[in-house]
Amino acid sequence: MKISTRNMNFNFNSPIVMGILNITPDSFSDGGLYNCYDYAVKHASSMIKDGASIIDIGGESTRPGAHKVSLQQELERVIPIIKAVTKNFDVLVSVDTSKAIVMEEAYKAGVHIINDIRSLHEPGALEVASKTGLPICIMHMLGSQKIMQKNINYKNIVSEVKKQLLNEINRCEINGIKKNRLIIDPGFGFGKNLNHNYQLLAKLHEFNSLGVPLLVGMSRKSMIGELLNVPTNNRLVGSISCAVIAAMKGAQIIRVHDVKETVQAMKIVHEILLIKEMNNYE
Repeated sequence: MKISTRNMNFNFNSPIVMGILNITPDSFSDGGLYNCYDYAVKHASSMIKDGASIIDIGGESTRPGAHKVSLQQELERVIPIIKAVTKNFDVLVSVDTSKAIVMEEAYKAGVHIINDIRSLHEPGALEVASKTGLPICIMHMLGSQKIMQKNINYKNIVSEVKKQLLNEINRCEINGIKKNRLIIDPGFGFGKNLNHNYQLLAKLHEFNSLGVPLLVGMSRKSMIGELLNVPTNNRLVGSISCAVIAAMKGAQIIRVHDVKETVQAMKIVHEILLIKEMNNYE
């Protein structure tokens, strides 16, 4: 499985790590740490040195209940950083946004991937994303950000999330976005309770049948904090554990805050997957 972007082909021979760069004051884990140009670029450089294959740049917090920011504010946050990272580093860059104009300006700034938690449902997003020709990550989310954690009800979490993602894939294809440009994200923590999240993780391999690369983001999330009863800054072990399980079940892109440790874990996962493949192990 591979993705192509800006005349570059990227093969998923082993799970790769996407480093999170939040240019926001209110993200749940690192809000306010990197919302200064110099600090943001320095942190991107650090994650790249630690082995990140993709830097995911976002200017609006996507945590449950977060408030939307204005278009101008989001542009001012992300575009200068995208330009700096694409100019100075040999790394794939994704923009974490749902706004059509931000997608368009990020494309002009050199971004390689669009990562949209709202699956191109904001006004104009589907059309702009289609025109860019870039790979796009679409995510499952139940309801809007403000209410998604209220009245959560699934009969079968895995089949329902899978069905919705398949519907989104079909919608994209109908609107000119070929399947080989798509990446899917089951949306851990977005409209799911603790049990739902771990059911998804336990059966993550079932999403492989959709035939597109699978991205997961569980790093430092409440699904770890609630289970282990630890604060956000003490969730490294849980985050690595979830990343390893996801990669063993077929996730190709692991979106994380702690790049160095996750890259090391993925090297071990890669060795195990190679041995399983060579020996036809289950």
